[in-house]
Amino acid sequence: MPLPALLAPSILAGQHTRLAESASLVAAAGAPWLHLDIMDGHFVPNLTFGPQMVAELRREVPAGLFFDVHLMLSEPQRYADAFIKAGAQLVSFHIEPALDHRALLAHIRSQGCQNGLVLNPGTPAEAVEPFLGEVDLILVMTVQPGFGGQAFRRDMLAKLSRLDALRRERGLSFRLEVDGGVDLATGRECRAAGADTFVAGTAFFKAPDRPAFVREVASW
Repeated sequence: MPLPALLAPSILAGQHTRLAESASLVAAAGAPWLHLDIMDGHFVPNLTFGPQMVAELRREVPAGLFFDVHLMLSEPQRYADAFIKAGAQLVSFHIEPALDHRALLAHIRSQGCQNGLVLNPGTPAEAVEPFLGEVDLILVMTVQPGFGGQAFRRDMLAKLSRLDALRRERGLSFRLEVDGGVDLATGRECRAAGADTFVAGTAFFKAPDRPAFVREVASW
């Protein structure tokens, strides 16, 4: 059976001068997860915020809101602990940088935190195959990471389908997340391809009825 669908609104699309208010809007709408993009200006050509901001958000928003922290960093191994300490409940990092991915996955779990691996659009599903039994989540980027508001890339649907097939073949239960240009229309396409966790930024924050948006995703 597929995992229940859930929405993880991206704080990147919120009001940056009032991030706590934006996060509270996510909780008030009934979304179970909050997606936090951490960018270093090196792995991706943009900067966001660090662990102190995550810690402050954690103190100011409802405890039930799950913090899904996505590290777009060249050296995620240097910062994972700081984000876990700040309140991350899942830390995902990219497969592309050269590091000991297996060791970092194990370390994140050893700290009582869920873990995940992320693939850029140009990275094939096969890159994460050796680690599928060691992750709580695989995130497929459907835009080039670094900036919000990009158009959804439908050529990534085949990657989602491949990862879902591998999950089924191996009897695994990791979540399959999608991020980039996700709205109610593209999200349904991703659900049909096997995704169960949906990062929506602009589409969520600009929705005229955010609770209805959350309920729609949960119904897939």
